[in-house]
Amino acid sequence: MAGSRESNASQFGEQTTLVQTSQTKKSHSCKEEAFYRSCRAAYLAVFKSSLENIKSKEQLCLVLQQAGRNPSWKTVNKYWTPQTTMLNFDDFCSILKKEEPVKKTELLKAFAKLNTDNDGCILHSELCKILTTHGEKMTLDEVNLIIDLTEVNKNGKFDYYKFCKLYMTTNEQCLKNALEKLEVDSKLKCQQFGNQIETSFEMATSPVTKPSPKTARHTEPKAMLKTGHCKTPLQPSLASSCKICISSPVNMGASSNKNSKLIEANAVKKWLCAQSKGCFFLEDNGEILSHKYKLFLPRKSEVLITIKPVNLSQIEEKCSSWLAVDTALYLFKENETEEDLHFVSVTELRNEETFGWRGELGAGIYLLIPFTTGCRLRKVRKQIKGEPKLVYQDGDGNFVLTKEFREILSQIFEMVDLDGNGSLSLEEYNFFEMRTSGENCDAEAWTICKENFDMRNNELTRQGFMDLNLMEASDRGGDVSDLWVTLLSMGYNRAMELTEACPFSIHIYAEKCNPRIHPVCLEAGGEQLNNAICTNVINKGDAKPIDSNGNIIIHVHKNDARITSVIENKSEGKAMIHLNGEQSKNCVNSRGLRTFAIEVAPNSMMVCQHVMPLNDQEEWIYNCVCSILP
Repeated sequence: MAGSRESNASQFGEQTTLVQTSQTKKSHSCKEEAFYRSCRAAYLAVFKSSLENIKSKEQLCLVLQQAGRNPSWKTVNKYWTPQTTMLNFDDFCSILKKEEPVKKTELLKAFAKLNTDNDGCILHSELCKILTTHGEKMTLDEVNLIIDLTEVNKNGKFDYYKFCKLYMTTNEQCLKNALEKLEVDSKLKCQQFGNQIETSFEMATSPVTKPSPKTARHTEPKAMLKTGHCKTPLQPSLASSCKICISSPVNMGASSNKNSKLIEANAVKKWLCAQSKGCFFLEDNGEILSHKYKLFLPRKSEVLITIKPVNLSQIEEKCSSWLAVDTALYLFKENETEEDLHFVSVTELRNEETFGWRGELGAGIYLLIPFTTGCRLRKVRKQIKGEPKLVYQDGDGNFVLTKEFREILSQIFEMVDLDGNGSLSLEEYNFFEMRTSGENCDAEAWTICKENFDMRNNELTRQGFMDLNLMEASDRGGDVSDLWVTLLSMGYNRAMELTEACPFSIHIYAEKCNPRIHPVCLEAGGEQLNNAICTNVINKGDAKPIDSNGNIIIHVHKNDARITSVIENKSEGKAMIHLNGEQSKNCVNSRGLRTFAIEVAPNSMMVCQHVMPLNDQEEWIYNCVCSILP
């Protein structure tokens, strides 16, 4: 009897845990749904469609205000940099996740610091002085707009308690108005992000253990429906909002120790080799920049191309977080013009952290674009307790770099020394300057560098690089603000950890000629890269039509390291696709969300998401349920 009671208690405990887990997942889904409904409401309060792009910082400010935020220009400039030309809906959602609404307690605390009498009011003269001389300075006209608010001003005083209440009410009302507009428009209501979460979850209750066979483009849609991808018939209430729902389950084993058929340098050591280093940089808006390269082949040859993250640490056994970042290299052939590019292939063969491609290439010029999915190179919020010192004064009053900072500068030097010859050419140094200051060092400034810092063969040495950075602090009496700009720009956080950059190395081996590789720019992958990713997935992946006419197709391609899905829209109208990955296990995706929706423009293709294992040592299951919303 005792054993029976213990067994019952154990079963009850397990059931309770399952219920709690289910409730937690449901709560998480509801929060995601509410968040994306708010995002979409705010976006559609400014634009006619979420396919439209934000094309100015003024538009970005406006759409953020519609979402209940009140961003300063400093905040706007953080996401709209001099290099930004446009932001899309996904970018906007990412920004909203980072820029949480200001809390009333935070506002009151900030104002209380200015209120010496502690009576909840600030004299207009004092308010004007503070707002026009401190922080992000306001103009007199902007200050007068605040002072003219009758609800919060009386007898020459500004009542910040009333202002905070008015501020919060106004922000909340902006978002409320946007949501009400979305609710009133029945067509927009059907397109809300996340509004089919529960339906999709129910339809994927029986995961398939084997991936479905590749489907030819001309496959009849009815034949696809017979395979049972939509297990549960649509409920009558949902029939008008969810046309077809399909699941794409893929089971993957532990991948960290898998090696594919990549033949590395030991098998081609007699071949001629060219190499270069580079780096991925994660921007504040989530965009990833990297070096791009020109490859010159003087004659037709068999080649091996590899890319892998590199360890900058001087301590061999020290594990670096960026070594887990996935890498790939997309290869394009230049034809008559640089704009006329032909996609050749991508490095998909794997040997541990190295990815490569081997094949025959004709003589000519090729463009190499490095790529990472963003699954693991992403923004990480970390509480930093106290900043480490970068410089100190010795007994003679001279400024000296700390040991810790010297080690980081040495790492940065390794990142910037693209050809690995132990010194920086003007071209290499300018990659560093453009990244950290946005300006080039011209020939005249380089001559001054030669006169003041250690050079070898007209190139800046490691010691010269150290001294140059020390000069920035010495000339400002120990002010290290510019040095922190350098660190943050190069991907380090305030604890001097490399968290938002991933250095890599590229090797080109050629059997019959001497290859040359040359870095040409540092920028985002752009349309060329996006089209190449889509083309590769469509050519190699499994294809499944989502709609009854076979015009909207999801393509899923897997390799040893990741799974990529692409939505192809062959119709004349835009397509709204809702995706639910709640049943995936041990997975992390490039969007950072399990449930989301995307719009695909007419006659176009779009990368849906990249998915990788969260833990390489364990099995991972990708199961994404796709449904079409009208």
